[in-house]
Amino acid sequence: MRSAQRAMTDAFRSAGIASPQLDARLLLQEALGLEAAKLIADPDRAIAGASVALNAAVARRLKHEPVSRIFGRREFFGRQFLITPDVLDPRPETETVVELVLDVLRANDLDKRAIAVADVGIGSGALLLTLLAELPLAHGTATDVSEAALAVAAVNADRLGVAGRTKFCHTRGLEDCAERFDLIVSNPPYIASHAIASLDPEVRDYDPRLALDGGPDGLQVYREIARDISAVRSPCCVVVECGAGQNALITEVFAGIGARLLEQRRDHGGHIRAVAFQIHP
Repeated sequence: MRSAQRAMTDAFRSAGIASPQLDARLLLQEALGLEAAKLIADPDRAIAGASVALNAAVARRLKHEPVSRIFGRREFFGRQFLITPDVLDPRPETETVVELVLDVLRANDLDKRAIAVADVGIGSGALLLTLLAELPLAHGTATDVSEAALAVAAVNADRLGVAGRTKFCHTRGLEDCAERFDLIVSNPPYIASHAIASLDPEVRDYDPRLALDGGPDGLQVYREIARDISAVRSPCCVVVECGAGQNALITEVFAGIGARLLEQRRDHGGHIRAVAFQIHP
C-alpha cells in the first residue's frame, strides 16, 4: 500500500493536481474502506482486492475529476450530501453563507421561530437543508430550473430528516412562489460567461454550466432575485453568496430595491463571500 500511495501521489503531482498526497490518501481510504488512522497505522496493508476500484478512481482523478465527485458525496457543515453531475459540488466557502445566516437570525431572535425560508437555485440542497437541520422550527421552499437538481435535493432532504419541512418547486427564481418568506438564501451562478473557459478543469469540466454561468457580468441571477423580491413587496432578509470582488456590485443591485446592507462575511481565504440584506417594502 505504501508504494501504491507513493505512485499515486507522484502521478497526481505530474498531472498538476493541487493536493496530490491528500487525494492519494483519500482514494486509498475509500477503496479499502478504512479510516485515516487505520491507514496510517498499517501502511503495508495489501490492496490487491481493491486494485480494480482504486485504478478506476485514479484514472478519473488524473482527468481532474474532483475526489468528491468520484465518491458521489461531499461533506458540508458536518453533514454528508449526495452529489451528481446535475448539481454544483458544494464548496467549503459556501459554509460562510450558513454561518452568516445563523448569526443574523440569532441577532434578530428569529433562530427559534417558525420562519419560512426560500433557497433560489437549490442544487444539492446544501444551503437550505443545512439551515433546516440547524433550525428545527423552520420550513423551506427549494426552487431550481433543473428538475434533476431538485431530485438530488429531495434525496438529501430525506437523508437529513428535513423532507417533511421542505417544498420543491420547478421554477426560475421565485416565480410562482406566492408564499411570504422571512429569509431568502441563494448561491447563484456568478461566473461571467466569458470567464468559464478559464476556470480550473475541476470546476469547468465537472460542475454543470447552469450552476456556473451568471450571464455577461455574472450578476444576472442577483438581478432576478431582486426583481422577484421587489414584486412580492414583503419584508425579509436576503443572504447570498458572491464571487471574489463582487460584493459592491451586488450591494448596488439590492440597493436598487431599497435593501439595507446588514453584514458581509469573509471566507477563510479572506474574500467577502456572503452578503446579508434587510428588505423593507
